Amino acid sequence: MTAIELPMPGPEVAEPSLEPRPWALSPSRAGDFMTCPLLYRFRVIDRLPEPASSATTRGTLVHGVLERLFDSPAYERTLDRAAQLLEPEWQHLLDERPELLELFDADEAVTDWLASARRLLETYFTLEDPTRVEPAERELLVEVALDDGVRLRGFVDRVDVAPTGQTRIVDYKTGSSPSELFEGKALFQLKFYALVMWRVSGTIPAMLQLLYLGDAQVLRYAPDEADLLATERKVRALWAAIERALANRDFPPRPSRLCDWCAHQALCPAFGGTPPAYPEAIAPAQLVPLDEPRPADDVTP
Repeated sequence: MTAIELPMPGPEVAEPSLEPRPWALSPSRAGDFMTCPLLYRFRVIDRLPEPASSATTRGTLVHGVLERLFDSPAYERTLDRAAQLLEPEWQHLLDERPELLELFDADEAVTDWLASARRLLETYFTLEDPTRVEPAERELLVEVALDDGVRLRGFVDRVDVAPTGQTRIVDYKTGSSPSELFEGKALFQLKFYALVMWRVSGTIPAMLQLLYLGDAQVLRYAPDEADLLATERKVRALWAAIERALANRDFPPRPSRLCDWCAHQALCPAFGGTPPAYPEAIAPAQLVPLDEPRPADDVTP
């Protein structure tokens, strides 16, 4: 993964590397807190392990292939080239996490699963011609501290910059597109990234684009200053709410249909469980978002 940290404004640029990092908010963890404060606690404070699934692993695999596809010259960015990258990228994942092989009962199951990943790549090529795209950045780490200390951090799948200087933020989703009811939630992640990039560069990205490989849909949105100011107010409010929860050690469950996909039901009071004892001391580094596997975006409510 290529991680490029954009410079932060003011004195934050020279932040000493040996100092404890202040806690930061990522769009994924902001989404966790909005969905269920207890889920946020389990992931950020308790750092409970979550089992991998074939869906989340497929998302990681396809993202990796699409990132590496752009290592090739434009004329080589074909479906055949992407398909050739599948097995090496899968082997790379296995080298890092051999336990992923336990997700499958037999070699035939792995073969079928890789075929399903190839179908997602085929869909990608119906949505976009990568020979006509030259990303400025891939898997870009963006980070900024706002004027009141709120620190935002996350990874952007791809940033395209037009010859005119206009910027487009692109995110790949291996699941299906959301209903209109959930479009705002889907766009929050990209508005978050757009806010960070605006505060770093002073320029508002011209376009936010979500490519849904599950059902061959593209969601595009052109943000303006009012959008990003509203997003900024939202993340400041979330930051304040999380700080209150940290001070009070109060992260209540918020049951919803998303509980069906939660790995922590056995520890959740809403399902008769008991959370682990709250840590007596929390290091600042514990509250910096983890560079974790892709979320389970193969399932869209």
